[in-house]
Amino acid sequence: MHSKIEYLTFAVVTIFMVGCSTVPLEPKEASQNAKQFTPPPAGKAGIYVYRDSVFGGALKKDIWIDNKCLGESAPKVFFYQDVKGNKMHIISTESEFSPNQLVINTKAGKNYFIRQYIKMGAFVGGADLEQINEDEAKKAISELDMAKKGTCSKLTAK
Repeated sequence: MHSKIEYLTFAVVTIFMVGCSTVPLEPKEASQNAKQFTPPPAGKAGIYVYRDSVFGGALKKDIWIDNKCLGESAPKVFFYQDVKGNKMHIISTESEFSPNQLVINTKAGKNYFIRQYIKMGAFVGGADLEQINEDEAKKAISELDMAKKGTCSKLTAK
């Protein structure tokens, strides 16, 4: 026989894992334009950061590029940002105790695809980043909405 505490714990964990947070979205037209995956402007590289899983759906997680706020993610959203090409860039996301970072060396004229995913930790869900191959990422992003940039819960990635 299960206790009320066990049922309550199960309910809270379930909501935490699959509940759904939302963030402000760009207009559909901007999202569709970004999904054309056109090459970035001269001298620039493009960075797509997306979150395609509903796991950890109740969690919003900040994303930064070179310690500047890209935005706050939620399930089923992506961001696009032009950056200087032929340069190293640090993409960061908040996690349980400190930001997780991914360093990429960009080439001008090329798009890069970064997947943010939620992983469960000891106390709360953390986030991490991984670079994804272009075909897999384009397929995933085609099903997502573009989030508005510029709103993070913390000022910097620290």
